[in-house]
Amino acid sequence: MVLVRHGDAHAGLTGTIAGERGCRGLTDRGRQQAALLRDHLAATGRLRPDVLVSSTLPRAIETAQIIAPGLGFDEVAQDCDLCEVHTGDADGLDWVDYTERFGPLDMEAEPDRRFAPGGDSWNSFHERVQHLLERLATDHSEETVVAVCHAGVIMASIRTLFAVPHPGTGTQLRPTNTGLTEWHHDPALGRWTLHSFNEASHLRRAPSID
Repeated sequence: MVLVRHGDAHAGLTGTIAGERGCRGLTDRGRQQAALLRDHLAATGRLRPDVLVSSTLPRAIETAQIIAPGLGFDEVAQDCDLCEVHTGDADGLDWVDYTERFGPLDMEAEPDRRFAPGGDSWNSFHERVQHLLERLATDHSEETVVAVCHAGVIMASIRTLFAVPHPGTGTQLRPTNTGLTEWHHDPALGRWTLHSFNEASHLRRAPSID
């Protein structure tokens, strides 16, 4: 299972809270990053997936659509469980309005507090990611899955599959836009192995995209 972070997006901590309503997709830089990954995958044959799926957020869908030809796909499936933290009623708000309406947020300090009504908490998000990984491994046993998702999903995969206790040390693994993280699941042993984290060599050949 290869988790791919989406390209650079308009979403950010200083802008609009970007759930399905608030997400405005990729920036020009993000589209170029995705195109570089597509060309790299097509040229090297690095991956030969049986399944290509993305989250339902526009920035992930757009990334998946760009890389799809490099993997031999015409269409991309979608799975909401690949989404970043569900933002619930806060989707589309800016952060100033969010703080005025819901108060300051530290999900790690308050792991059972939901981002907003209808959204995820820290704990429910990690449970969702763990169930997603188990489901994809079961549904696609002996197949290679490429899943275009989000930094939070990739970091949650590390925490859940390595059983990192909460709260942890505060140290983070932050994947690069369009970086690849590869897991292998052994169904006989029920064991996951991390083969690579944040492969992003395709970006080294990039012209200036600032």
